[in-house]
Amino acid sequence: MNFELTKEQAMIRSMVQDFAQSVIQPKAVEIDKEARFPVETFKQMGELGLLGIPFSEEYGGSGGDTVSYAIAVEEVGRVCGSTGLSFAAAVSLGASPIYYFGTEEQKQKFLTPMAEGKALGSFGLTEPNAGSDAGGTKTTAVEDGDDYVINGEKCFITNASYAKTIIVTAVTGKNDRGKNIISAIIVPTDAAGVTITSNYDKMGVRGSDTAEIVLDNVRVPKANLLGDPNKGFSQFLYTLDGGRISIAAIGLGIAQGALDKALSYAKERKQFGKPISDFQAIQFKLADMAMEVELARNIVYKAAWLKDNNKPFGQEAAYAKLYATETAFRAANQAIQIHGGYGYMREYEVERYLRDAKLLEIGEGTSEVQRMVIARQLGC
Repeated sequence: MNFELTKEQAMIRSMVQDFAQSVIQPKAVEIDKEARFPVETFKQMGELGLLGIPFSEEYGGSGGDTVSYAIAVEEVGRVCGSTGLSFAAAVSLGASPIYYFGTEEQKQKFLTPMAEGKALGSFGLTEPNAGSDAGGTKTTAVEDGDDYVINGEKCFITNASYAKTIIVTAVTGKNDRGKNIISAIIVPTDAAGVTITSNYDKMGVRGSDTAEIVLDNVRVPKANLLGDPNKGFSQFLYTLDGGRISIAAIGLGIAQGALDKALSYAKERKQFGKPISDFQAIQFKLADMAMEVELARNIVYKAAWLKDNNKPFGQEAAYAKLYATETAFRAANQAIQIHGGYGYMREYEVERYLRDAKLLEIGEGTSEVQRMVIARQLGC
């Protein structure tokens, strides 16, 4: 077993770390406070090639691997959970399904602009009555000549207000057992009948766009059907497995960022004539945080490595998503405790880490769903 990063992975870490510290971090407080999506940051990320890391060069990507991508998400999440979430969603949900399942024409038309950083994508799965129960999708796509006519509603959709395309899951018929066939269809956001609103006032990740989508007799060509119409459900389950690595990587970044802040503060803050890092109570908190961050990093990178090597990775992706996101929340909570009263104040930023971390235990499959996935893998 070799736990060292390759030369390319180490270079990506260094580049993204520099960019995150110099460009993203100075705006993190502002975009959280104003709930502003940082369009200009994503333009720069696109120019650097970050939005195309895991895609091949023939489609405008960087030809990197999943480990490199996870490292990039980690480093962005380390300074800003909002930017990390929108970055992860753009790549793993907006673009990856087209890369995995799209036709050559779909890849050229829709994937290439996203991989080149010239467009953002989004993934419309969650509905008001279909969250953890994704099979309960109510949105429908009815064939009409050479088109599909789509009707339905999606909620809590990341990046939708700024996306050029949304991959929408919809019921397209019944199988021979009478169960709904759920397919994935690429819908341009400027199509007639698409209404996108972003009125959510969120607890955390406030600089990441979260929108509601209403599809009212939206007509798109059948050529926009993504992959096998009968395998839409299994396709988005595979997409979500990959997405869990992304969310885990954000959690890892937030946990590392919280540890960085707590350690720095503990060395500077003096009580009873010495730094609080000299007190065993604080040392034990920092030791536990450091241990959990490293354990989270190992499982996140392992899940990414398995995916890169075409090995089964669903169980490890669930491990990573569950452990890294819960580690993020614990680390942020302890960072606040170490800061004391200052930790409760916005200017010290650790309270933002806690608010951002909470979403990660909910989105892309709740912690409870991850435990269900793991239990099923155990044969329960």
